Amino acid sequence: MTSSAKPIHIVGGGLAGSEAAWQIASAGVPVVLHEMRPVRGTEAHLTDSLAELVCSNSFRSDDAANNAVGLLHEEMRRAGSLIMRAADAHKLPAGGALAVDRHGFSAAVQDALLGHPLVELRREEVAGLPPADWDSVIVATGPLTSPALAEAIRTLSGEEALAFFDAIAPIVHHESIDLSIAWKQSRYDKGGPAGDGADYLNCPLTKPEYEAFVAALLAGDKTEFKEWEHNTPYFNGCQPIEVIAASGPQTLRFGPMKPVGLRDPRTGHRPWAVVQLRQDNALGTLWNIVGFQTKLKHGEQTRLFRTIPGLQNAEFARLGGLHRNTFLNSPRLLDATLRLKAMPRLRFAGQITGCEGYVESAAVGLMTGRFAAAERLGQASATPPATTAMGALLGHITGGADAMTFQPMNVNFGLFPPIEGTLRGKERKQALSARALRDFDRWLKPTPLAAD
Repeated sequence: MTSSAKPIHIVGGGLAGSEAAWQIASAGVPVVLHEMRPVRGTEAHLTDSLAELVCSNSFRSDDAANNAVGLLHEEMRRAGSLIMRAADAHKLPAGGALAVDRHGFSAAVQDALLGHPLVELRREEVAGLPPADWDSVIVATGPLTSPALAEAIRTLSGEEALAFFDAIAPIVHHESIDLSIAWKQSRYDKGGPAGDGADYLNCPLTKPEYEAFVAALLAGDKTEFKEWEHNTPYFNGCQPIEVIAASGPQTLRFGPMKPVGLRDPRTGHRPWAVVQLRQDNALGTLWNIVGFQTKLKHGEQTRLFRTIPGLQNAEFARLGGLHRNTFLNSPRLLDATLRLKAMPRLRFAGQITGCEGYVESAAVGLMTGRFAAAERLGQASATPPATTAMGALLGHITGGADAMTFQPMNVNFGLFPPIEGTLRGKERKQALSARALRDFDRWLKPTPLAAD
């Protein structure tokens, strides 16, 4: 380390922790990043790489003009985000979404951090509260925080952490997909940042095939909950398909299996239902079954998913899984710059704050890193305006949500202050996005941080 400033410590090397480390180092402040893998593993991680993507490989919509997630992408790019730089460098075809080669993406993030002179990586578990002489700490341990640290935070805050389940979708080897049945097309032929409008593989189901699939799904052997997990709620944006199916026989046709905007080239007609697969790596050898997160046991997954036309000979690189996520009651426990009110030397970032999604987690890490760096440098720590995607997300976490009913939230235009006038639909979204980027650029100007 070349700076004389005292280092800021970050616990957790996921997307939020990695982004926070980058922002701090870019401000000229040294940072020590503590990552417990491979010393201690988790229920979901498969590698010891920084910024590993444990679920989908999609960062969702990249449309900055019409989608709040795409707007968040653009704000992060303008703020010199390492996560977005790595995602853009390793993007894959995915319609209007930004999907990435998960291994290339993680490697790029890790290489950039290890190559920065102000970043030190320590492979160790922080068991319990960080040492008292760490006067500035960012806890970015995500939804899979180690039990010892989670218990220490729970005891300190005097507030029980909420929890929900997160389910992982299966990944299929491309060579095992029957391309005489499955065809490439995006809904309504919509293109994206790395695609041409034919970015998904589609497996069609007739009405009898769909009904048989739903019946088998509901009857399938599922992972049993532990006693302490029985009352843990799911996050609505990541419900297992069998939970969705249990709410009604047609629910999947209006969710992950909706056939709108698609036509089977063999018949020229729209199928009754469809299962979509999205490219998962740069080589195109692995494809993710979109929206098929599940808690079915592995044997049941293999048997059931091979009843889908086009996947009858499917070979799985990864089957679905289930793990419990935990997060803080942030509106009650955190201040406006994400400090723990009970111990202000601790800041929090990522999913543990109650945001949901890769991009949102990284964005909270970006803000937390900037807040901590400004504090260390004796600068004002202004929060982004509520009219921006980052500000709207931060406001929800730190007070906009009701602490009594707080649940994880993806960024969405419903979190933004209303815009003047009577605009509706796309015009309203575009006006909100234009206002957000103007205000975000003004927020960046007082204390800009270098991108490298």
